[in-house]
Amino acid sequence: MSAEHHRRSFVEHGVERLMFGSRWLLAPFYIGLSAALVLLLVKFAQAFWEFARDILHTDTHEVLLGILGLLDLTLLGNLILIVIFAGYENFVSKIEIAEGDVDRPDWMGSVDFSGLKLKLIGSLVAISVIELLKDFMSATSVVEPGLKWRIAIHITFVLSGVLFAVMDWIADKTHSSKSR
Repeated sequence: MSAEHHRRSFVEHGVERLMFGSRWLLAPFYIGLSAALVLLLVKFAQAFWEFARDILHTDTHEVLLGILGLLDLTLLGNLILIVIFAGYENFVSKIEIAEGDVDRPDWMGSVDFSGLKLKLIGSLVAISVIELLKDFMSATSVVEPGLKWRIAIHITFVLSGVLFAVMDWIADKTHSSKSR
């Protein structure tokens, strides 16, 4: 092996080590999302308290809207947790502390980037549906201009989810036919 080849190999190894190590730059993002989950818990507690405080003086319609609001915050919390677990494990490092734990979610460690995209879009569609349901339940006989935009955005989320699923299905079929 020539000295030139050895020098290039050394430089290449250093660059690759730097690039591989740069994945740790994402760790603070996931720590920040964990902190955001705490902040969301504070907002959930506030919404729950306001909802529970007035429950005896609230009609069934308002109770349903309050529960939908709590459900919306819960789904957002689930979405954040999915991104933390799947994103960290896909892009930074395996969460070894969860190995063998009885409380470890079944999907943890098995959601790849395609699965993460589908879980994200599915969560966004669910959140969007709840927001639309709240809008429809609060609507008067006059359709608000913003409602039309929210419906269009929801349809966009649904179509995006279907297109992501179709693209992943095509990619899986192409990959499996090439590996034969």
